[in-house]
Amino acid sequence: MDYLGILLRWLHIVSGIMWVGLLFWSNLVFVPFMGVLDADGRRKVMAELAPRSLYFMVSSALWTWGSGILLLGLVFYHGQMLFPSPDQSWTLGAGVMIAVVFLVFFLYDALAKSSLGKNLPAFGVVGLIVVAAVAYGMYSWAGFGYRAYQIHLGAMFGTVMVMNGMMRMVPAQKKIFAAAKAGTPPDPSLLALITQRSVHNMYLSVPLVFTMINMHTVIVGEENWWAIIVVMIVAWVFVSWAFGKSVKVKGL
Repeated sequence: MDYLGILLRWLHIVSGIMWVGLLFWSNLVFVPFMGVLDADGRRKVMAELAPRSLYFMVSSALWTWGSGILLLGLVFYHGQMLFPSPDQSWTLGAGVMIAVVFLVFFLYDALAKSSLGKNLPAFGVVGLIVVAAVAYGMYSWAGFGYRAYQIHLGAMFGTVMVMNGMMRMVPAQKKIFAAAKAGTPPDPSLLALITQRSVHNMYLSVPLVFTMINMHTVIVGEENWWAIIVVMIVAWVFVSWAFGKSVKVKGL
C-alpha cells in the first residue's frame, strides 16, 4: 500500500502539472493569440493546434482526477484518516458531505447557466458562500479532520473542473471543430460557454493546488475551516491579475 501510495502521488502531481499548465497556457496565451489572427489563421489553428491542446488537457485532467480519487480512498478511507480520532465513526453528516463533493457540480452548473453566471464578481461571491458552507459542514457536522476536509474540498474543486470539461467544454469543442472542418463559422454561444467554463476552471485551479499540499498546511489549525476562503480570495486576486496582464503582453 505504501508503494502504491507513492506511485499514485507521483502520477497525481505530474498529471496535475500538465493539466493546470495547459489550462493556464490556454487562458493566458492561446486565447489572446487567437484574437490577433485573421480568419484563415484561426481556421488553421483550430484545425491543427486546438485538437492537440484539447487531447492533452482532457487526458491529464482525467489522470489527475482518477489518481486523486484513488488516493482519497487509499489514504483517508482505507487508511482511516478521515476523522481526527480513530475511535470516531461514520455519521450521516460524513456521508452527506462526501455526496456533496461529487454532486455540487449540478448546483454550480445551474448557477453558471443563470443570469448570475454572466456576472463574474457576483458569481464568485456566491461561490465563496457555497464553499464556506461546505467547509463548515465538513468540519462541524461531518467531523472531518483538517487534512480530510482540505482534500475533500480539493476533490470538490477537481470534480467541478473535470465535469466542466467533459460535460460542457469537450462537446462544445467538438462542434466547433466540426464547423471549422466544414468551413463554417462556429456558434458564438459555444465559444461563450467554453470561455466561461475555462475561466471558472482557472479560478478553481489555484485553490485546488493549495488543498493538494494539505499535509504541509496543518499548522493552520484543525478548527480553522474558514482558511480556505482566505486562500481562495488571495488565489483569485492572483488569477485576476494574470488575466489582466495577458491582454497587455504584446507580440513583436
